[in-house]
Amino acid sequence: MKLDTFRREYLIGGLKREELLENPIDQFEAWLKQAIEAEIPDPTAVTVATVDAGGQPSQRIVLLKQVDQRGFVFYTNYESKKARDIEGNPLVSLHFPWHPIERQVKICGRAEKVSAAESLKYFSSRPAESQLAAWASAQSRPVSSRQLLMQQFQAMKEKFKQGQIPLPDFWGGFRVVPSSVEFWQGGANRLHDRFQYTRDGDDWRIERLAP
Repeated sequence: MKLDTFRREYLIGGLKREELLENPIDQFEAWLKQAIEAEIPDPTAVTVATVDAGGQPSQRIVLLKQVDQRGFVFYTNYESKKARDIEGNPLVSLHFPWHPIERQVKICGRAEKVSAAESLKYFSSRPAESQLAAWASAQSRPVSSRQLLMQQFQAMKEKFKQGQIPLPDFWGGFRVVPSSVEFWQGGANRLHDRFQYTRDGDDWRIERLAP
C-alpha cells in the first residue's frame, strides 16, 4: 500500500477568534450539539490517553456520559488498566475525532473519581445486560476464552435474577477536570485553525496555535 498518497483537503469552513465562546465547556457543548445534529457515528466516543508507572502511554475509546462546568465524565472498571494508570498518574488527555465535520477537540486535565452517588445514578440507568457485564468482566485482565466470559455473564445473571442489580464496588466514574482545551477546525492547504483555552485562575486564556 502506498499510504503517502492518501490525503484530502479540508474545505468545510474555518474558525475565527470572534466565533468562540469565552468558556471552553460552553464551546464544547456547542460543537458536540452540532456533531450530533450532523449524525456523526458515535459523537460521544472519546479516546482516553493515560501513562503507566513505566512512562508508557496507552489509549482506548470510551463514551462520554456527562459534561458540565466541572469537567468530562466517563465510566469504567476501577481495576482496569486505565484506572490503574490514573491511580498512579491522574494527568490524562481526551480526544474527540469528529472527522466528517473536519473537527477535533483535545482536552488535557486531571482525572478524579466521581461520587458513589453519581456512579450509582448512572449505573442504575444502564440496561440490565450492561449492568451484568460490569460484574462479569474483570476488565483488562487475561481471559482464557469467550466461552468462559459468557459463563461468568450467565452466573451473574443467575445470581442477580431477583431484584435490583447492585453497583459493583470496583466500578464507577472518572471526571476529567480540564486545564486546557483545544479546538481544531480543518483548513485548506493544511492551514488549519487551532485555538487553545488554558486555565488562568478562575478564567480562561484563549490563544491561536499555528497548524
